[in-house]
Amino acid sequence: MVRLVSGAVLAVLGYIALGGVISAAAHTAQLRGQMIDIGQGRQLHLICEGAPSATPTILFEAGAFGFSADWGAVQAALTAKGIRSCAYDRAGLGVSPMAAGPRDGLAISQDLEALLTASNEPGPFILVGHSMAGAYVTLFALRNPQKVAGLVLVDAAPPIANTLQPVSGFVTAFGRASRVAAFGASMGLFKPLAWTGLADKIGLPPAASAEKRRAFASGAHNRAAADEVVLWPKAAEQARDLGRLDAALPVAVVTAGPATGARKDWKQIQATPALESRFGFVHHVADASHSTLLGQAYCINIVQAIAEVTAVAYRP
Repeated sequence: MVRLVSGAVLAVLGYIALGGVISAAAHTAQLRGQMIDIGQGRQLHLICEGAPSATPTILFEAGAFGFSADWGAVQAALTAKGIRSCAYDRAGLGVSPMAAGPRDGLAISQDLEALLTASNEPGPFILVGHSMAGAYVTLFALRNPQKVAGLVLVDAAPPIANTLQPVSGFVTAFGRASRVAAFGASMGLFKPLAWTGLADKIGLPPAASAEKRRAFASGAHNRAAADEVVLWPKAAEQARDLGRLDAALPVAVVTAGPATGARKDWKQIQATPALESRFGFVHHVADASHSTLLGQAYCINIVQAIAEVTAVAYRP
């Protein structure tokens, strides 16, 4: 029994040590984008691509456990079309340092407002939010209507979804699971998995994929992400408290997976913001998953939705 226990301990330590070697090698990559001082001794990581133009800049907000790298494929596709876009790492995620205080929707919105001011990105913006970020982009749009020209919600949960019992139950369970994941990452258990398919389920270009894999193994990133998930219900409530979006604001919804069975009802909920807009667009990408919708295989669907919203928002 002693030999078995000793062997198990050595195996775990060896597993973690191997992950440490892999992680150290991965940190040699050059940082894309730049660190922006947003005041009070704080910085956030920002990646902007494409030259400024008369059309709105595309501004990305990642979902749970996501950050700027999640949008690598979409940004590359937009840059190829000459469209300016910006993605960033929320506090504590990716390479952005953690901030004091709870990471609810209001704190995240205030950080983004400070980042845009400090980086001299004047807008207007078309906000693109994935998954949990449906609450964040809605809150930002309601707080900054003069800066927002349109919304694109990518397999996102609108703030109203959190009032539904099945969704609220899932969010609670997801919060608990996120804490467990953060603990595992902090123990170094994810490092050996950083170069497997688990770390990049999106299908990103090489540079963004490397960033995604580093974050997957990072204890600090996972702890900050788990804190956000736990406060997801509060972020959705903060968005709902500000009322509804202006019906004149163009909104596109892009969902993943087939519109059948229980998923059909969920897709109807996801489509609500577009259905309430006078300029709403809804697209279902049956072959894509929640993650791969952002990747190189399916990101053209997001680019097309952005083009639809831009066509309404930009009237020369």
